[in-house]
Amino acid sequence: RSREMAKLTQLIDNEVFRAYATYATIVLLKMMLMSLITAYFRMTRKAFANPEDTASFGKGESAKKYLRIDPDVERVRRGHLNDLENVVPFFGIGLLYALSGPDLYTALLHFRIFAGARITHTFAYLIPLPQPGRGLSWAVGYAVTISMAYKVLKTALYL
Repeated sequence: RSREMAKLTQLIDNEVFRAYATYATIVLLKMMLMSLITAYFRMTRKAFANPEDTASFGKGESAKKYLRIDPDVERVRRGHLNDLENVVPFFGIGLLYALSGPDLYTALLHFRIFAGARITHTFAYLIPLPQPGRGLSWAVGYAVTISMAYKVLKTALYL
């Protein structure tokens, strides 16, 4: 059992794994921030999805007007959903990629481009920036994840 623990501690000494852990943490925190931004927009726009969320604004019919869809809240929610659709695959594929033994420079390039693309995508969604900014930032991040997946399959091909 102590041998297994030694292997795990050796993983922390791996520079590529540390780079992955750093950038995975950055994009996961950014994704979590989207929940807070959604809550902020719900509160400032007074647009709630659940009746119990309107309790502080009155009861009955007076509170029902706060059960509504707001375009700004929905825009943030769509950005958050897009994060879920892209950060979760990066998290899994990036881990496999980091464990497949890439050189540090190439791994850092993948991780940094992905994180930059996702951060840019968020700003493009929230500001909003004109297209094709948001679409390009999405495509760049997606292409990075596909590139890492290709390298994992190429390294450990058991098809």
